[in-house]
Amino acid sequence: MRKRDHNVLTNAASLLICGLLAGVVVAAAAFPAVAMSGLAAKAGAETFDKLPSELTVKRSPQASYLYAADGKTPLASMFDENRRDVPIKDISPNMQKAIIAAEDHNFYKHNGVDLKGVGRAFLSNNSGGDTQGASTLAMQYVRLSIAYSATHPQDVVDATEDTAARKAKEMRYAIQISQDMSKEQILEGYLNLAAFGNGAYGIFAASQVYFGKHPRDLTIDEAAMLAGLVKAPSQNNPATKSGYPAAVERRDYVIDNMVKLGMVTQPEGEAAKAVKLVVKDKKVPNGCVAANKNHWGFFCDYFYRWWLDQEPFGETRYDRERRLKSGGYSIVTTLDVKTQEAAKKAVERKLKTGSKNALMVAAVEPGTGRVRALATNRNYKLDDPNKPQNKMSSNPAKAKRKIRGTYPNTTNPLITGGGDIHGYQAGSTFKIFTLVAALEKGYPLDYSINSPVQFKSKYPVEYGSKAACPGTNYYCPKNASDSMAGNHNMWSAMGSSVNTYFVPLQQKVGAANVVEAAKKLGIKFLSAEDAKFADNKDAADMWGAFTLGVSAVTPLDLANAYASLAADGKHCEPIPVQEIRDHDGKKLDIANPRCDQAVKPEVARAAIDAARCPVGDRSATSRCRGATAGGVRGAVGKPVAGKTGTTDAEKTAAMVVTTKQLSVAGILADPDWAQTTDVMSHNIVNPAVYETLRDAMKGKPSIEFTPPGSKTANGDQVSIPNVKCQSVDAARARIKDAGFDVEVDNRQVDSSCPAGTVAGTSPDGRTVKGGTVTIEVSNGKQNDNDDNNNGGGGRPRR
Repeated sequence: MRKRDHNVLTNAASLLICGLLAGVVVAAAAFPAVAMSGLAAKAGAETFDKLPSELTVKRSPQASYLYAADGKTPLASMFDENRRDVPIKDISPNMQKAIIAAEDHNFYKHNGVDLKGVGRAFLSNNSGGDTQGASTLAMQYVRLSIAYSATHPQDVVDATEDTAARKAKEMRYAIQISQDMSKEQILEGYLNLAAFGNGAYGIFAASQVYFGKHPRDLTIDEAAMLAGLVKAPSQNNPATKSGYPAAVERRDYVIDNMVKLGMVTQPEGEAAKAVKLVVKDKKVPNGCVAANKNHWGFFCDYFYRWWLDQEPFGETRYDRERRLKSGGYSIVTTLDVKTQEAAKKAVERKLKTGSKNALMVAAVEPGTGRVRALATNRNYKLDDPNKPQNKMSSNPAKAKRKIRGTYPNTTNPLITGGGDIHGYQAGSTFKIFTLVAALEKGYPLDYSINSPVQFKSKYPVEYGSKAACPGTNYYCPKNASDSMAGNHNMWSAMGSSVNTYFVPLQQKVGAANVVEAAKKLGIKFLSAEDAKFADNKDAADMWGAFTLGVSAVTPLDLANAYASLAADGKHCEPIPVQEIRDHDGKKLDIANPRCDQAVKPEVARAAIDAARCPVGDRSATSRCRGATAGGVRGAVGKPVAGKTGTTDAEKTAAMVVTTKQLSVAGILADPDWAQTTDVMSHNIVNPAVYETLRDAMKGKPSIEFTPPGSKTANGDQVSIPNVKCQSVDAARARIKDAGFDVEVDNRQVDSSCPAGTVAGTSPDGRTVKGGTVTIEVSNGKQNDNDDNNNGGGGRPRR
């Protein structure tokens, strides 16, 4: 835009006259006698030319906007002041004319200070007429700029208090910026800074709040109403009963001025005044409690907490919050509307909002870590202290102290963790980490272990506790069913969730290595108690029950761990954003996925291969036996892997299922009372998880998991010595000499061999080099099926 030409002599004269008048105008309003004495004018003339002329203008606070992953669907907005700067070309000419008609008739004629206006203000103020300030739009722009550029509270006061010094400074700056800026630039700056009431700062927010439209589309009557607000936004507020008549009167006054100034014709003006004033009074929602949809608030809150942890946005969390709420960012989040709605519907189908138990579901994209959905049967809402909706905590001790629960309303991060939310026990879903650690140590999927009804481990526990073997202080886990006992490999142990396979396997590879595998795949150990074990290798090595999922975990981290395996071992930090642009439209690289190769692809593929068994799927490699949730593959209709999990006394129930494109985890628990007496049902959590995945995957292609190689699946297969009908001692020696671990199953089986001798082995024929071979003892009773290996498998559960 072309800057205005300024005559040097004209500017000099303006400076001199302004210097004389600046000290008079305000003084005349309060102290007419003093003003008339000429003392104020003398002071103004002496100091005006010494005032600074360079105005520092900082960008005013701008609202940040969040969108769903499609980049179009609004999610939430965050701001200290609801403002969004727009260029003058995107502001209706009607609005530009209206603000001049309302505030500065000679805007295009003066050089920042209207000398005639200053004179009129002086005469009016001194004669007892209406108090006038003679502020031009340039002077008002200066005042607002100084206030927004202030670095100290006193600077704000100095910029707004009614003093001759402030008026003189405004004039000095106004003349200077009128030399440096075009009229259009001044007009643009003013319209973007001005306050329009009702929480609207700047013309963009005002157009949205009052008329629900973009400022480029404002009509004559709408523009006149908005222009009339800046003088007294509260008094002329059209959204209030008392302010409505004043707003109409002020609007019509502005329209009349537009007609007088030749901005619109008389008929146009009359037509504009005839329009009935209707305002939307649509305040822009601010923050996560005002998210586009109530249940999106949990995702919004996750984003907000993530932002506050990002050091590039400021040194402190306070700095980062201010930057978010004033930086004018456009943020495309990772929330996928289809997946989010699928998750919420699946949750509500199984457990409606209002239940004290929380059904929590998270969905993560493998290979990127992008969080696609967070849903629970809660309203993301602050409880109204005057009309509290939340019920008392389900924890009797807390209820006795009148502490309210997290239902039906809460802003606690139940699904993602944070604050005092550390997560929930996820049971046997943690067995996958033992598989990973074992595979990393070179154990193949076909590695067999004789899994008894009860296993006496080396792990110490409190003497006489329920977890201890009778009369000892050693951890002694059992299976969900005695029928699970027998020889198992990783496929069958995972499929049937055999505790007495995984605890000895963990013992072989080292519990600390299992904990480390969980860490690498994204388990965070948020509780202080868990961290004591996880952060100390010696303590971790004694964590016998870790493989059975006694550590707290959030649904988000659980989904992400399995997503890492589905992505061939590529772990990505969970992230809620996929694009961030600053106010100038510059794309920031902070939204890029943050990934590392946590485990080797071959290890991840083998772990997924075993995890296909519990959910009724299998590859060309896998040899599944048993399935705790066998119907999932059919329900989802895509290749899947996953696991169920239950804790002692069924205080929680969990499930995680993943495809190559999406991983979904769900946990059913009482977030207010970990020791709940309720029984958490897989009939609730399981469908919520696989129905979310099913609906989110509709229309997406089926992508097969890559199976592991033969060596990882089968290991080095060697022959097992034939010891049938030999004595147990002789058979044990032969098998041990062949390089196998040897177990003896003292439960006798039907066999034609003499009682007390060897009936056979499990497995028989061939097995993994260095694996476990179990000797089966004969009862001497003839059996047509002498080759029964008594492999077990048991009742599908967990």
